[in-house]
Amino acid sequence: MTAHNTQVLMKRHPAGMVTEEDFSIVQAALPRPEAGQALVRNLYLSLDPYMRPRMDPLRSYVEPLKPGELMPGGTVGEVIESNDPELPRGTLVAASLGWQTHGLVTKATVRVLDPGLGHSSAALSVLGMTGVTAHYGMIKLGQPKAGETVVVTAASGAVGGIAGQIAKLKGCRVVGIAGGPEKCRYVVEELGFDACVDYRAADFEAQLAAATPNYVDVLFENVGGPVMDAVLKRINDHARIALCGNISQYNAKEPYGIKGMRELLMHRVTTYAFVIADHRDYWPTALAELSAWHREGKLRFKEDVAQGLTSAPAAFIRMLTGANFGKQLVHLAT
Repeated sequence: MTAHNTQVLMKRHPAGMVTEEDFSIVQAALPRPEAGQALVRNLYLSLDPYMRPRMDPLRSYVEPLKPGELMPGGTVGEVIESNDPELPRGTLVAASLGWQTHGLVTKATVRVLDPGLGHSSAALSVLGMTGVTAHYGMIKLGQPKAGETVVVTAASGAVGGIAGQIAKLKGCRVVGIAGGPEKCRYVVEELGFDACVDYRAADFEAQLAAATPNYVDVLFENVGGPVMDAVLKRINDHARIALCGNISQYNAKEPYGIKGMRELLMHRVTTYAFVIADHRDYWPTALAELSAWHREGKLRFKEDVAQGLTSAPAAFIRMLTGANFGKQLVHLAT
């Protein structure tokens, strides 16, 4: 067994776009489990957009990170030492151990994984927070009805890809917005969306209008900024917006805001801003349905896997700039 625990800390608050110099990689002593605890060797780390706002010293739904603190994040790992008979060695668990190779857990802080459900990394995407976020935002808040038009921004991303497929399962016309022809092809040909519009195209708004002839009933919003405003110009009366993310603004020095307030008012649009951490009681409902769809082959997803914990800062930056493709994970070398 290795004698140390590699960790990635936030060295300083970023000024605009995150850089690798905003992180530090350190070696800490390997923690030892006390009674009721187990030591986990992390196999996969999830990198998610919500981590970027936590790096800013601003009031939010959780305390912002302070310089020198461990970067947060979901993990999948294997129990390698245990003082809890309910977590024997070899147990696979999903937890929130952050950017480190090892961590301590208790039975109350983990979700024990069933190896029969497929590759363990799925517990960080379609069968984890990513999938539950998509399910809650689309089903609970978007309330899609058969025949309606649903638009999903960041459609090739981890959450957007699942959200759009859920809307298709509910009988909707689903239009994605993504960056670049390759991602748009994936959204249509692999994920089964009806159309996908490249927001980088010079005629983006014209393409969006052509793809939404009946306007937009549900918007699953992950991007914010000018992309969201473009969709608001196509919004229907009494539409619903699930405001899940605002990734275009996370590294902006000057916030863009929302310029389409007139559309929200004139079309009486209901907008729900949500953070899935507020809805832990919803997880069993979502995971049960997501697991069934996954077993039946009705949900497809793509993983972008970086190798080794030291690659996490660069992979995080790639995700924030849209250079990745699919769910961003780090496979932790052992």
